[in-house]
Amino acid sequence: MASEGALDTLQMHGFLSQALVITDDNNVFGPSSEDGGSLKYTEIGANVSLRPHQDLLLAAQVLSRRAGGDGRDARPVLDYGVLDYQMVSSQQRTFGIQLGRSKNPFGFYNQTRDVAFTRPSILLPQSIYFDRTRSLALSGDGVTLYHEESLPHGTLRTQIGFGKPQAEDDLRRTMRLEDTPGELEPRESTIAQIKYEHDGGRVIAALSAASAKARFEPRTSGMNSGDFHFQPWILSLQYNAELWSLTGEYAIRQSTLEGFANPFLNFDVTGESWYLQYARRFHDDWQWLVRYDSLISNRDDRSGQAYESSGAGPAHSQFADDITLGLQWNVSHRLKLAAEYHHVDGTGWLPAQDNPDPAATSRRWNMLLFQLSLRF
Repeated sequence: MASEGALDTLQMHGFLSQALVITDDNNVFGPSSEDGGSLKYTEIGANVSLRPHQDLLLAAQVLSRRAGGDGRDARPVLDYGVLDYQMVSSQQRTFGIQLGRSKNPFGFYNQTRDVAFTRPSILLPQSIYFDRTRSLALSGDGVTLYHEESLPHGTLRTQIGFGKPQAEDDLRRTMRLEDTPGELEPRESTIAQIKYEHDGGRVIAALSAASAKARFEPRTSGMNSGDFHFQPWILSLQYNAELWSLTGEYAIRQSTLEGFANPFLNFDVTGESWYLQYARRFHDDWQWLVRYDSLISNRDDRSGQAYESSGAGPAHSQFADDITLGLQWNVSHRLKLAAEYHHVDGTGWLPAQDNPDPAATSRRWNMLLFQLSLRF
């Protein structure tokens, strides 16, 4: 049992977010293009932490997230659960190890992406932070090493994790295997990030890289196993002034699926993503932002014409250019209201579960989102 002094370190927190999504064409997080929109975008989480020793931390979070679908994805799951031991801890440097399920250090926002109070907008830039394949990037089960070093003018942080990623139904849909009987099994993977914060966070730069693997074992006789490999590189830069922030991230993503006898199922493509975002704070509790977000699924077929000619689907499913305008009001420390508008050309990040027939989607479409968020 934890000592009486350790119980004094016990902390428990939670959050809840509810959004309304309205689109003129296509569907996002439910039937958003019908009637008055969709309310099927809900995030509920609770976390707890305990420090039984000054060098040891136990922390976990349970998350229930509904993003369209029939509600089965809203069942509570372990978002993260770690035993964190710091072998070195001083003002100059920290070195530690985490065991368990850790959030992946993927870009600027991945580790806190489900907490609305940490996001600059209701939806993160979908070219980098895919919701349609979020399970692969979200977290992994294994061991993570981290290091922090205080330098004369800033702080250097490094992190590397070894383990198995989450490979759920969203990844199967992206691999076009949702109707094929079988199991998608995560394999040993690696993810790493190096981040430098200069002058107390005025300038932040990070480089993230990963090698995520999974194998599909079919239950259909005569069908071979398939190996999936995802290798992203992300360069992240941010400048923070007193009242405004400028953020940009650029990613190269190589995805391969090989081993199947059916050549239509195999692929080897390199995608490209980037966004540029300007956020302005005013009246203490308000912020507005403007962002341009670009996604290309295949650098060798930027327009998607070759993809369409092969009969795989519409050309506009291979790219997406998104112009976003957003507004946030922190009513209090515990309550936040947000609204944003998206004008999108392309459907490259459109959720597949909400749009089962890609041929029925529209290339150019608009989206409005409203969100209420609480934390306690």
